[in-house]
Amino acid sequence: MELRTAALFWLSEPDPDKKSQGVLDLATAWGANNISLDTTSRLTPQAHIPGQPAKPELVSPLGVKRRAMNTLEGRAILIHALAHIEFNAINLALDAIWRFADMPPDYYTDWLKVADEEALHFSMLVRHLHSQGYAYGDFPAHNSLWEMAAKTEGDVLARIALVPRTMEARGLDASPPVRAKLAQAGDMAAAAVLDIILRDEIGHVAIGNHWFAWLCEQRGLEPIKTYADLATQYAAPTMRGPFNMEARRAAGFSEPELLALAQGNSAQANSN
Repeated sequence: MELRTAALFWLSEPDPDKKSQGVLDLATAWGANNISLDTTSRLTPQAHIPGQPAKPELVSPLGVKRRAMNTLEGRAILIHALAHIEFNAINLALDAIWRFADMPPDYYTDWLKVADEEALHFSMLVRHLHSQGYAYGDFPAHNSLWEMAAKTEGDVLARIALVPRTMEARGLDASPPVRAKLAQAGDMAAAAVLDIILRDEIGHVAIGNHWFAWLCEQRGLEPIKTYADLATQYAAPTMRGPFNMEARRAAGFSEPELLALAQGNSAQANSN
């Protein structure tokens, strides 16, 4: 077994349960030194990627149902949406492993760690859904995370800048208010899962920040300007506050980056 080849295999797997368990087993095998790593090969997918189940139905973000917290179904819709985010996050981490050759070995082990934890998050959320009488696939979902991955498939710098440091970093901001809503509704089991996810996601965004800084240094680029240029080039979503500055600091965003984020949000608010 070889790590990047295995990552592509599990990325292609459409069954969510098989995919998540396969990733957990892959991480275990890597930890036991049972897998090699080839950083130089150019791999070619042999099947459609990412592998997707027949359900959930994929719709635009506006087509996703509202998430009223005063009903069991409303809370299930929210948990389902979070599970879909984690399913996409598994795919994103696997894609980062197989797609981009010639990175340092630590790059691949970092993203395997991310994939492993995202698979754990997905499994926890799906188990909670089952405990409420629902399953993954019962509600429509949107695919914005993967759409940005597809846009940035040609450049690892753009991928790292605009997926972990942008799309996934938004989860650092969104997680505390979502957790508060679930706790207020009395779903303390879901709130506990959100605590684990936020803790781990800080680490995932930190990995993105580390490799973004490394790539900028390798290419002789200034990070803040480079990020702004990439966000414009790839039409990244506008960052809107409030921001979880504490979590973003813990994830390695610099003070100048946080200032630029706050100033950009202020300018956006003043223009509306």
